[in-house]
Amino acid sequence: MNSRQQQKEQRRQLILQTALDLFIRKGYGETKIADIAKAANMSMGLLFHYFESKEKLYEALIRIGSEKLKMELNFGTASPLTTFQYIAEDIFQTIRANPFAAKMFVLMENAQHLDTLPADIKEMLVEADKLITKSISLIEEGQRLNEIRDGNPQALAIAFWNSLQGIAQHIALHPEVPCPEAEWIIAILKK
Repeated sequence: MNSRQQQKEQRRQLILQTALDLFIRKGYGETKIADIAKAANMSMGLLFHYFESKEKLYEALIRIGSEKLKMELNFGTASPLTTFQYIAEDIFQTIRANPFAAKMFVLMENAQHLDTLPADIKEMLVEADKLITKSISLIEEGQRLNEIRDGNPQALAIAFWNSLQGIAQHIALHPEVPCPEAEWIIAILKK
């Protein structure tokens, strides 16, 4: 990548990060494109060169978050409980190392409550629910192996994923707080 392309990508990332910060602090409706341009220290014309509207910028962020949610829950020969351990460790490592990732949890949660989003963006948000659904069979397998506690598999999946969601959101809004250990979250599932 040449230096001009690198500069364009850096500006694009700056716009995304700036918009993400404003969207999670002020909300989608209260954030104006002028606010984003000002916070990114660029003209609105330059910002429009990268994103044609606030909606397209928001959509780009939702697309990034949705892609991350398309994770596979298959870790080869790992047991179901070990798979959940890997997931929790990976998410915690990511949000510790990258504040953008933690903030994406806030954005994705907030976006699910917006009635004004276009249908295609709402469809992208369905990926979060798919993670819970995909987890159910893994939890059932762990219960059969006697490594995951008894209980409703869907309720256990909800408890696991929403614990991760809540922790990521808290860290996004309070980056100075310590991140819990993954094993504490695994205790929700462990028999």
